[in-house]
Amino acid sequence: MSAEPVGTGTSGRGGNLAVDPDRLWNSIAETAQIGATAKGGICRLALTDLDRQVRDWFVARCEAIGCRVTVDDMGNIFARREGRNPALAPIAVGSHLDTQPTGGKYDGIIGVLAGLELLRTLHETGIKTEAPIEVVNWSNEEGSRFAPAMLSSGVFAGAFSRAWACDRTDRGGERFGTALEAIGYRGAEPCGQHPLSALFELHIEQGPVLEAENKVIGIVTGVQGMRWYEVTVDGQEGHAGATPMRLRQDALLTAAAMVRSVGDIAAAHAPDAVGTVGLIECRPNSRNVVPGQVFFTVDLRHPSDAVLDEMEAAMRARFAEDARGLGFRVDDVWNKPAVRFDGECIAAVREAAAGLGFPAREIISGAGHDAAYVAAVAPTTMIFVPCAGGLSHNEAESAEKDHVAAGANVLLRAVLDTDRRLAAARHGNLSP
Repeated sequence: MSAEPVGTGTSGRGGNLAVDPDRLWNSIAETAQIGATAKGGICRLALTDLDRQVRDWFVARCEAIGCRVTVDDMGNIFARREGRNPALAPIAVGSHLDTQPTGGKYDGIIGVLAGLELLRTLHETGIKTEAPIEVVNWSNEEGSRFAPAMLSSGVFAGAFSRAWACDRTDRGGERFGTALEAIGYRGAEPCGQHPLSALFELHIEQGPVLEAENKVIGIVTGVQGMRWYEVTVDGQEGHAGATPMRLRQDALLTAAAMVRSVGDIAAAHAPDAVGTVGLIECRPNSRNVVPGQVFFTVDLRHPSDAVLDEMEAAMRARFAEDARGLGFRVDDVWNKPAVRFDGECIAAVREAAAGLGFPAREIISGAGHDAAYVAAVAPTTMIFVPCAGGLSHNEAESAEKDHVAAGANVLLRAVLDTDRRLAAARHGNLSP
């Protein structure tokens, strides 16, 4: 027999099963001290020693409740609570613990810590699921130190080769593979050889829609497509005082026109398109030297891959006009097509939110997430909760305790309902 359904109320069996909101909130506060910034956020870049510290914290808490922890060779961590039927692939929950340089306490983190709280709740109540339940911490989700984002879940899903991923370098030239070895989290299991029955990822929305509509739960139906580019503009360095304006080959002025073009193209494909230049490097970066070279990044996103094709074509055409004879190069870094999540997983979240009485709406994710890659190899969906002002990738990122707990309880119910469905299918009562 599979685990019984959950509902509202205090921790316990059956309809009263719920997470401990205080313990979950305390876990968020405790891990926020690892890499804490002066402005109240977190700087915990992937594969740094701070990343190692929070990984060690997570592993210790999982092992304390009897979970078996394994790590694959891309540094993804799987904390497993066994089920009645070890032949079933696990139902996984999770997200990531790495942050942006000026990141917040909730982005990704609540997905891992809510998973830990889910395991703690099952452990304390003695509920035995049919399938194993696992919490996953995916490596390098943010892509801030090693581009592209969601690098290890991409290898897991077969989008990238492990060799290619391990050769990604940060701005200082350190390889991903070298950094992974340095923090001691390169495991033995080949990445991608870890079957899953399903994956549920809890996350803050990172946008303003749920808050604006007074919704507590976002039922995520998919993720918009996104493309990353790196652009290098080559001009000629010259003396700032002795080089006339008409004779300059100023790489920064050209790059500035290109940056403006990115914004114009996104605006032309409104309301769903966005375009961002988030990183710029000017060389030689001296106040009295005409810039000779500029490097910058471009991030384009839209729910339609066809519209993204149009945006990319427009960007390349505009850049050719903006260059005005200067040399430039556009390198493709990442192309993540739009994703539609699994219908049965979406239904499990929808039913869980309704059963718990939480105001909810369907939503497409504007941000990229590990779930978007895992969806290619396992039934997957996401659960969103509001964040204040839609603010994320910011030290002021904030979420309400009750909303985080609500998301964790929807996660718990959706997982146990999925487990019931797997058990019924195993006994010939229902198709999975």
